[in-house]
Amino acid sequence: MDLLELKREQYKLASRVILRDSFSSVKTIAGTACAEFQGKILACVVVCEFPSMALKEKKFYVLSDPLPCRQDFVAFREVPALVEAFNLLDEDADVIFAHSSGILHSRGIGLASHLGLVLNKSTIGVDEKLVFGLVSNGKVLVDNDIKGFEVKTKEFAYPVYVSPGHLMSLGSALRLITESIKYPHKMPEPLHLAHKLVKKKAREMMNGGKDV
Repeated sequence: MDLLELKREQYKLASRVILRDSFSSVKTIAGTACAEFQGKILACVVVCEFPSMALKEKKFYVLSDPLPCRQDFVAFREVPALVEAFNLLDEDADVIFAHSSGILHSRGIGLASHLGLVLNKSTIGVDEKLVFGLVSNGKVLVDNDIKGFEVKTKEFAYPVYVSPGHLMSLGSALRLITESIKYPHKMPEPLHLAHKLVKKKAREMMNGGKDV
């Protein structure tokens, strides 16, 4: 795993990120999640109707030989599995939510941005920790530029950090995340569902269930 080469690739990819909406309306939103088990990566993708958040479809994919886990390089480990899960879907998604960062990344290319570029889809990153930037009045700034938002989605819970991934404006990222929260969950519903389903599937497989 050549980290210097991966950094070069990240800078190249970051230059291709578009922070402009590619959609006129949103009818479906996908949520993604990954879980590790027995040295493998299990990827889950769900597609929900918007704004009802009704689950339309779910798919899983197992990647048997993922790259090692390295901070700031998670996309290289998980995106291959997520792309294969997306390829199994019958339903299309207008927008994709990823439980990771978008442009709120030290090189401007978190998993959500990386996934958006690979799939040529509109993406948004939602992280539970601020790993880059400074918060000022609800905005996350990097060199005085707005790169995302700190959003309180649930009373008495820590905020989440929202940033556009690709083919997504700052304003639409904030609006879509806010409109996808379903009480009493902290995370947007597509991400909540994907996380719950991938954990359940990983447990089943570790307990002797059939492979995906």
